[in-house]
Amino acid sequence: MDVQVGDRLTMKKAHPCGSKQWKVLRTGMDFRLKCEGCGHEIMVPRSKAEKNIRQIEREGTIVC
Repeated sequence: MDVQVGDRLTMKKAHPCGSKQWKVLRTGMDFRLKCEGCGHEIMVPRSKAEKNIRQIEREGTIVC
């Protein structure tokens, strides 16, 4: 899956704050994601994150 820094991800499950939108801050074996709702940052293993991605937005265009 082609996920790049700066992409906005829509996940299947919502964060406890209610937002499903995440911004990608770092890629690699792990993703560093920032919640668009509350600003909370997390590190998630790539395999777990890719399994939960519903949509990828890159600069206003939908990639997947």
